[in-house]
Amino acid sequence: MMGPSHALSGAAAWLTGSWAMAQFADYHQTPLALAVGTAVCAGGALFPDLDLSGKVTRNQGGATVARTFGVVSLFVAEVMEKISLGVYYATKLSKDPRRSNGHRTLTHTIPFTVLVGWGTTALCAHYGKWAVVGILFFMIGLALRGLFDKWAERAGWVVVTLVSAAAAWFTFANLPGDRGYPMIGLAVGVGCFVHILGDMITRAGVPILWPIPIRRRMWTMVGLPNKIALRTGSKTETVVLRTAMTVLAVLAAVGLVAPSVLQRFDIQV
Repeated sequence: MMGPSHALSGAAAWLTGSWAMAQFADYHQTPLALAVGTAVCAGGALFPDLDLSGKVTRNQGGATVARTFGVVSLFVAEVMEKISLGVYYATKLSKDPRRSNGHRTLTHTIPFTVLVGWGTTALCAHYGKWAVVGILFFMIGLALRGLFDKWAERAGWVVVTLVSAAAAWFTFANLPGDRGYPMIGLAVGVGCFVHILGDMITRAGVPILWPIPIRRRMWTMVGLPNKIALRTGSKTETVVLRTAMTVLAVLAAVGLVAPSVLQRFDIQV
């Protein structure tokens, strides 16, 4: 899927999950916590594509996530792509094909998702709000680049960086004291997992079973059959899928902050 679809899926997943937790587990969040979780999950849903690098010196190419902060994020993407390719060749078996890049390898696996979610939680728990502000800066930037892709492209990476920094600092100033902030790590992990699910419905698939060897292949790509798989950039993705996720996200958000509005339309929440 394309970057905006990934980001939207992360936002929809977090809002829907938060609504379900409020309804069935009586777990309620403040508006600020809900906004932070949604932004982080939307950013996390773009994070796995950090393995698709572009041309660092020209500030061109790469995935949506790689262009978020200009040459800095492009450089990080270049490093991640090389690490992913290195892990691929270090673990490949005899029937795994040769590759020239690491896209859709390491960062599109369950172990990576768990590691990123756990690592984020550990950083927040150990360093408190100072770790939170850095993580929020990065994730909010990704969320802006994905959810508002046309605006972000026109505004440029400098503006996106400044807006991300301002939003992160505002959140930092208004969050309660050191609490560990485990929900931020969960939001990052959920976002990464939603990204994997999104790529699984495309033709290329993802190595979701790694590192389980199957028929002398370590990197088995799992996806839908070509006849029913989602074609990246198609109307099905950009119109049908995005519209459905937008409606789901809006309904969940209204159900969380203003359930009486939905009750007027006889929508049970």
